[in-house]
Amino acid sequence: MFDRVLGIPAHPLYIHAAVVLVPLLVLAAVLYAVWPASRRHIRWSLVVFALAAPGATFFAKESGEAFSAHRAFQAPQMKALVAEHEDYADMLFRFVFLLAVVALVMVFMIPPAAGGRVRIKARSAAYWAVAGLAVVLSGVSMYYCYRTGDSGAHMVWSGF
Repeated sequence: MFDRVLGIPAHPLYIHAAVVLVPLLVLAAVLYAVWPASRRHIRWSLVVFALAAPGATFFAKESGEAFSAHRAFQAPQMKALVAEHEDYADMLFRFVFLLAVVALVMVFMIPPAAGGRVRIKARSAAYWAVAGLAVVLSGVSMYYCYRTGDSGAHMVWSGF
């Protein structure tokens, strides 16, 4: 399941879903956290991204582990690069998963009101804590998304 899709390596296919869904989750989470008027428009999109992005990241990570067993990655200099790439991917999955949980909490804790106004209860300390955590986790998730992709691209395109 994680090794091949229709006879070709799965990892290059699965990473594209993660590369698209993680930034969409980040963007939707930040907008939902800081722009009350956007909430009624992006609420269900945020829920979908919060469910899909960790799944896409998991599939990309697991298919990468299956892909790294290929003989092209067994050279000693490649093993160090693959290990670095896997470390970034592990951190990416952890932070995307945490962001997804916080985004879902945020969606159900801060429902949109008519006209995009935030209910008075939503302006509590808990609201600001969840919204702030979503913004911080979004930044960290994007950092690891970039680092994971960058390390993988350097392995592929630098001639090892």
